[in-house]
Amino acid sequence: MKIYVTSVFVDDQSKALEFYRDRLGFQVKHDLDLGDGNRWLTVVSPENPEGTELLLEPSEHPAVGPFKAALVADGIPATSFMVDDIVAEVSRLKDQGVQFTVDPMDAGAVMMAVFDDSCGNLIQIVQLK
Repeated sequence: MKIYVTSVFVDDQSKALEFYRDRLGFQVKHDLDLGDGNRWLTVVSPENPEGTELLLEPSEHPAVGPFKAALVADGIPATSFMVDDIVAEVSRLKDQGVQFTVDPMDAGAVMMAVFDDSCGNLIQIVQLK
């Protein structure tokens, strides 16, 4: 068994696509119209285009808003991505206008940083030591 799709709830799929594709550098894997303004919209890492897909899932369910707000209020990331060089990646992302809530820091077995995805989530990036 392997992970096929994981998701992050987003406030606006078009805005999320711009952020995850144009700022983070992910590639669109699927963009299918589901009707009612919703899409099956997944992105993948260009480093592993056949790997796990990230579903940019609409935040429509009534439980999602309070859940996302509680995570952000407590500083808890919705998900985590791995990078090879956290200092270089943070610099690249800041140049793209990405806002960080936690700058790179030592977190034991990893170096980590946290940014705002502009779609209602905090996202963590980590570099293994």
